[in-house]
Amino acid sequence: MKTDIIKVSSTLEGHEAAIETAERFSNYYNITGKSAMHIRLLTEEALSMFHGIMDDFSGFFWLEGSNTPNGMLCRICLSAEKQINREQESKLLSVSTSGQNVKGIMGKIRELFRHSLQADSSADEDFMRSMTDAWALSGTGGEAYWSLQAYRASISPKTKVEEWDELEKSIIAKLAGEVKVKLKNDVTEIIIEKPVCADDIGQN
Repeated sequence: MKTDIIKVSSTLEGHEAAIETAERFSNYYNITGKSAMHIRLLTEEALSMFHGIMDDFSGFFWLEGSNTPNGMLCRICLSAEKQINREQESKLLSVSTSGQNVKGIMGKIRELFRHSLQADSSADEDFMRSMTDAWALSGTGGEAYWSLQAYRASISPKTKVEEWDELEKSIIAKLAGEVKVKLKNDVTEIIIEKPVCADDIGQN
């Protein structure tokens, strides 16, 4: 099942509709308990990535669900096309960083999102290279994407204490089973996967 696609923007347009869509999604699958609350919290975290990237920035939001042997898998999806003219590009470049001072998992995902929207530059290449230890390949197609689980596996609580501490404190890292950031030619997709156990799925 896939919900309606909601247009969302940095001006908060569509954000309330997106939250309502997430709640209807939970109701459709009869998801109860903590899982329903987690889906709403993850939706709010996803929408927060659109804040302050640039004026009049917009993209699309939807949810998908599929059955699994242990319950179901919820996917919270964001998609944004590269929609930058030269004036916007200059503004975006002025607020972006190399990634070295980015704090928190959401900050890293947001910065990857931001860099995917701007023109190629040495700063973009340096940032992408700094996150190469968190890239994975999907299935038979071999499509590359940034993976939260690959990032988790690449750090150690003993050798990368600060990064591990950020991971432990992150809402999205605690609640999501996986986060994928797919960089395509003209589109960036963010997919937050939330497994829902059968105990949190009520009977129709």
